[in-house]
Amino acid sequence: MQTQMLQSFPNRQWFYVKRPVGRVTGEHFDLRETELSGALAANEVVVKARYISVDPYMRIQQHERNTYDVPHPLGIVQRAGTVGQIVATNSDKFKDGDWVLGYNGWQMFAKCHASEVQKLDSDAAPVSTALGVLGMPGRTAWFGLMEAGRPRPGETVVVSGAAGAVGSLVAQFAKRAGCRVFGIAGGAAKCDFLVDKLHLDGALDYKKYQSREALSAEIVRLTNGVDIYFDNVGGMITDAVIPNIKLRARVIICGAISQYDGGLDEPDLGPRFLQHLLFQRATIQGILARDYTQRMDEMTKIVAPWVRNKEIVFEETIVDGFEKLPECLNSLFEGKNLGKLLVRV
Repeated sequence: MQTQMLQSFPNRQWFYVKRPVGRVTGEHFDLRETELSGALAANEVVVKARYISVDPYMRIQQHERNTYDVPHPLGIVQRAGTVGQIVATNSDKFKDGDWVLGYNGWQMFAKCHASEVQKLDSDAAPVSTALGVLGMPGRTAWFGLMEAGRPRPGETVVVSGAAGAVGSLVAQFAKRAGCRVFGIAGGAAKCDFLVDKLHLDGALDYKKYQSREALSAEIVRLTNGVDIYFDNVGGMITDAVIPNIKLRARVIICGAISQYDGGLDEPDLGPRFLQHLLFQRATIQGILARDYTQRMDEMTKIVAPWVRNKEIVFEETIVDGFEKLPECLNSLFEGKNLGKLLVRV
């Protein structure tokens, strides 16, 4: 297969240029306009972004120290999952107009090898779900709960960040497993969503409680003890839940968004809750979506039919406008989104 000359595509790209100390804002990015042109080598394609994912892990990658990744380098396009359409191809695998999933970052057009994108069936489910319930958040929720949490019917599950992309799915998966499920979220509207739409057994608005002790007392009143705690936020909420775990409890650490804008570089003291793990012979396990990438088919085999049959709720907060990407990343830390946050371009 020979190279092919490209038409010129006017590109827009968000470059990550300054490492944040606290909250990430627009000053940490630079919007640049370029031209994507030249030639397509064999098996290369050009993808035009339609949906760009905004996720808390991006803030982890921006820390100065190694986490589960080396720090995101300065001066490159901000990395992100994307759903887009093929607009030029030199590959037999794709044709113009095909919908694809990739990791092409915050840019309008991306040239990449055909092996770097995955074709989507736009008739089977909304293409945006490849970045949500049928993508990384769904994989995190499914394997985090089912493998690390090992839910059993009748057990009590508490999910923090329960109205978010991962938490809302964990809560529903736990209900389908026969558990009593209680969600923690910020604000009355989100708590109403958890009870009225996701049909959880109860919801707590953490913003109503001024201290760990007050929140902890309400958790134990509602739940009478916790078998599984799925932690998406860390901070005071986790301090309030841990003292209420039961014998042989499982604690799954998925995220700690309350600590991302500065707290990871100088974390709060943590050993104060280890005594509870000892007393209850509990386990605590961190989970990452990347650990289960090769097992995606196992999850979609079960969850995709639920999506098609509308048996599961997958809320999406979709913001229009490529220029709003930094603002949307910042909004994650203010809890403005319900479900998966996406920017449509």
